[in-house]
Amino acid sequence: MDSSYLFTAFLVVFVVFGLVTLAKGARTVKQYEKGLITRLGKYHAMVPSGLTFIVPFIDAIVRVDMREQVISVPPQKLITKDNVTVEVDAVVYYKVVDPVKSQFEVQDFGYACTTLAQTNLRNLIGDRTLDETLVARDMINTNLRQVLDEATNNWGVKVTRVEVQKIDPPRDITDAMSRQMKAERDKRAAILDAEGVKQSQILQAEGTKQAEILRAEGAMPRRGSPAQMPRQRQSGWSPRRPNRTSKNALK
Repeated sequence: MDSSYLFTAFLVVFVVFGLVTLAKGARTVKQYEKGLITRLGKYHAMVPSGLTFIVPFIDAIVRVDMREQVISVPPQKLITKDNVTVEVDAVVYYKVVDPVKSQFEVQDFGYACTTLAQTNLRNLIGDRTLDETLVARDMINTNLRQVLDEATNNWGVKVTRVEVQKIDPPRDITDAMSRQMKAERDKRAAILDAEGVKQSQILQAEGTKQAEILRAEGAMPRRGSPAQMPRQRQSGWSPRRPNRTSKNALK
C-alpha cells in the first residue's frame, strides 16, 4: 500500500511539473508584434503573432511592437543665424522594419533618436535667420527627417515623418513683429482707401465730361433740319442753276 501511495504521489508531482513546464513554455504574441526567441542569451529565431512554445528555463522571448510610434522631442532654446534665441520642439514618427536590428543594434532607441533630433535641430536652426526659420518649417521638417532616417537605417527603424511643433521667439521680438504686421496692415488699408477715392473721383470726372458732351451734341442743330429751312428762305438764298440760253448762244 505504501508503494501505491508513493506511485500516486510521484504521478501527481510529475503531472503538476509537466503542467507548470507547459505553462512556462507557452507564449502568445499579439497581432502587431513580432517575437524574438533568445536561447541562453543568444538570438535563436523570430516567431510570428499567435501562440508559440519555447523551451522552458532555457529560452526567452522578446516582443517587438511593429506599429508606427511617436517620440516627443522636448523643447530646447536654439540660436538663429542673426543671434535670436528661439524655443523649438518637435515630434518624430517612426516604424520598426527590422525587429532583430531594432532590438540588438541600439540600446535605447527613444533616447538615441531624441538626442539625434535635438543635435540636428540645433544645426538647422543655426544656419538660418529668424525670418527664414519661421517660413522654412516644411524645409526643416524634410531635412531633419532625411538625417534621422539615414542615421536610424542601421537600427532597423524607418523614420516616416518629422514635425516641428512650435518655433517661439522671445516676447520682445514677438511684440515687435506684431507691431510691424499691424503697421503693414494699416498701410495696405490706407492705400486701398486712397485707391478707392481716386477711382471714385476719376469715374465722377468721366461721368461729368460725358454728360457735357452729350448736352452739347443735343443743343447743336443738325444739317438739313427743319430749323434751318426758314432761315434760308428769309435770306433769299437759293442754289444757282446753269443758264442754258447763254450756252446755246455761244454755240
